[in-house]
Amino acid sequence: MADGICRIIPLGGLGEVGKNMTALEADGSILVVDAGLAFPRDEHLGVDLVLPDFSYLRDRREQIRAVVLTHGHEDHVGALPYLLREVGAPEVWATRLTLGLVKSKLDEHGLLRNAELREADPQGEPVQLGPFRLEFVRMAHSIPDCVAISIETPGGRIVITGDYKVDHTPIDGQKTDVGRLAELGNRGVDLLLGDSTNAERPGVTPSERVVGEAFRQIIPQRRGRILISSFASNVHRMQQAIDVAVLVRRKVCVVGRSMRKNLNIARNLGYIDVPEGTLIKPVELDDYRPDQVLVLSTGSQGEPLSALTRIAYNDHPAVSVERGDTVIISAKPIPGNELRVHDAINRLAKSGAEVLHQENAAVHVSGHGNAEELRTILSLLRPRAVMPVHGEFRMLAAHAQLAREAGVPADSIVLAENGSVVELSARGVRIVDQVEAGVTFVDGLGVGDVQDVALRDRRHLSEDGVLIIVATLAGSNGAATAAPEVIARGFGEGTEVLDELRGEADRVLRECLAGGVSEIKLLQEHLHDGVGQLVYDRTRRRPMILPVVVEV
Repeated sequence: MADGICRIIPLGGLGEVGKNMTALEADGSILVVDAGLAFPRDEHLGVDLVLPDFSYLRDRREQIRAVVLTHGHEDHVGALPYLLREVGAPEVWATRLTLGLVKSKLDEHGLLRNAELREADPQGEPVQLGPFRLEFVRMAHSIPDCVAISIETPGGRIVITGDYKVDHTPIDGQKTDVGRLAELGNRGVDLLLGDSTNAERPGVTPSERVVGEAFRQIIPQRRGRILISSFASNVHRMQQAIDVAVLVRRKVCVVGRSMRKNLNIARNLGYIDVPEGTLIKPVELDDYRPDQVLVLSTGSQGEPLSALTRIAYNDHPAVSVERGDTVIISAKPIPGNELRVHDAINRLAKSGAEVLHQENAAVHVSGHGNAEELRTILSLLRPRAVMPVHGEFRMLAAHAQLAREAGVPADSIVLAENGSVVELSARGVRIVDQVEAGVTFVDGLGVGDVQDVALRDRRHLSEDGVLIIVATLAGSNGAATAAPEVIARGFGEGTEVLDELRGEADRVLRECLAGGVSEIKLLQEHLHDGVGQLVYDRTRRRPMILPVVVEV
């Protein structure tokens, strides 16, 4: 690549919320910023996780200089083990807590031994990685140890904000470092890649302390058991809940594997303070009266197998709710999860619990800055060009409008999409190409092997069920030994229809054999078409039909 040019290639996170990943390319080296995942939508039947498409990086694995992480949320680090498996073991740079969370993740995947992990220090000296010179800037968010990254490249200085809010009273005292941002602005920022999640929302995002104040108002008044559900990574939220529990002399029980793991990591690294004797195990809950315990739980998104969902369905081995209990859902549903969350709320309310959530109590604030905070960052950095990232297209467009209002020329605002190749040079910024940037599905132990046809078949099965037609032929003369059997699953029609289908399958089979058609593949096709047409005529449904012809 020629001197004086840097290419920015978003591989995830544009036009969507989740799976954030961006490649920076200059002088034959690639720097990867973040490696996030997304959670499957309802149409992704059977899929566990959605990852970015790594093919662009896999084809250039020798050029990858490092992976740099802005913070420890799954939509920024969740795909890291899968990425490292594809491209080898480049250096991974992240702040202390993010490294702690990443180590645990890599250990689970058996990748920790070969990983080259490096700690990024927001107060430290700049880091040189090939042609890229990095500085880390402290940002406040809903998880500690978040950073923005300033990257000097041959094409100019790029600032990637990561996720942030301008919280003046954060729980850990680590505010967004507006002084460093202003200093970068004075030095000159050629391109800003800014978080767009709340660009459509006016004003500023309330401080995290608002939630702590709500906990202090709500919890002392309650006499039953209290259950608080939030994101497992929200260390500040856990800390505030534990502080109030200690204040009112309640023991704290943590349920949900990811929350227990994150609490232990944060506690060991000194990011959370839990007085000795505060925590109890789930099996000990019955040793205490309801007004003596507070339960911290995963499942704020209504995930099917999460602790809160199992509790709501009275399926958890250790925790249940009853009349007089209070459940606080301290999170906002991710787009697409609303129905699951509402279902959990309804179940909990049916059990007699009072359910508090962001619609009826101040029990959640966003970790992302609203429009006024985005304006603040734009005025501090004064970028020559802006590329909105991290958000659906309407959010990116709203961020672009804020940039125009801040004085950034329209031709210096890039509304890109995943796979766009954006070129930064002394001449400015422009989209010059497009690369493949789809998705990769994780389905059980398989990665990337779920084809569209598999998802189509699963959707087909879930809607109309399956009919299996078993026909048996005598190997000696090829004649049918008995009438075909029809087995239905998820089809839901009565025995009369099934009897008619058996008769039709028998007619089709004998007609084929009488006409000299004995090739198994042809017999299966005739059975499929004949039975399928009759099913549609009788039921107006199209179940999956699987003809099986057996020779005995």
